[in-house]
Amino acid sequence: MVTVTTDTIGEMRYDSTTTMDIDDPRVEENLEELTNTLAKTGDPGFIKDILRCLLTQAEIADIAARWALVKALKEKIPQRKIASDLGISLCKIVRGSRELKKPGSAFQKIFAKELSS
Repeated sequence: MVTVTTDTIGEMRYDSTTTMDIDDPRVEENLEELTNTLAKTGDPGFIKDILRCLLTQAEIADIAARWALVKALKEKIPQRKIASDLGISLCKIVRGSRELKKPGSAFQKIFAKELSS
């Protein structure tokens, strides 16, 4: 028989033998709460501080590299140059390119807002 310990954090119970995966409804629930909380601050410096508290240095570097990759794609820089300059796999670049090309994608919306500002 396997003994499972469960921790209670707030109203949520976490089974110590499992981790949240993308299909876990708690992922969407917590992502929604986090994004709403960040949006309410309206303070970019504070948002950056929160992200630095939440993420490891490696995760921060990865997110920064992915944002740099999207900006480079938007500027029509060749994918192989992006891979070389940022040390990012072509798979990540292709994914970013696909997302950027999707009609109505979040990337398209954010760049449209940037241009209209």
